[in-house]
Amino acid sequence: MAVQFLSEEFMTEATARLNDNDTFKSAIAGLSLDVQFVVTDVPDSDTINYILTIADGSAELRLATIEDFDASITSTYETSSSLSRGELNTQMAFMTGKIKIGGNPSKLIMHQNVFVAFANALKTMDITYAA
Repeated sequence: MAVQFLSEEFMTEATARLNDNDTFKSAIAGLSLDVQFVVTDVPDSDTINYILTIADGSAELRLATIEDFDASITSTYETSSSLSRGELNTQMAFMTGKIKIGGNPSKLIMHQNVFVAFANALKTMDITYAA
């Protein structure tokens, strides 16, 4: 059953997939990281904020905003959905200014393998996107 991109159901399904994926679990072993995502220009919603929290060998995605994050990633809905579909490479999105990094960017750079494993763990999710 398809879930709407960036919905509560998406966060729940993605969290379950991340925590069931051995490669992702291996990538986050011993890591503590909070990443705030800000997605702008969302159809029918304007902005969506969500958090990826990694601690104690597990991960959680949830709709929320936190002040004390390690790093933040801001992008438009179009960019976020293109990244999710695998149509856009994260490095290219950053180099072309389609994503903005805040907080401590070195935390993201040091743990690029986590984000590769993240994308791979979610690539088979059945996701619907806003038009």
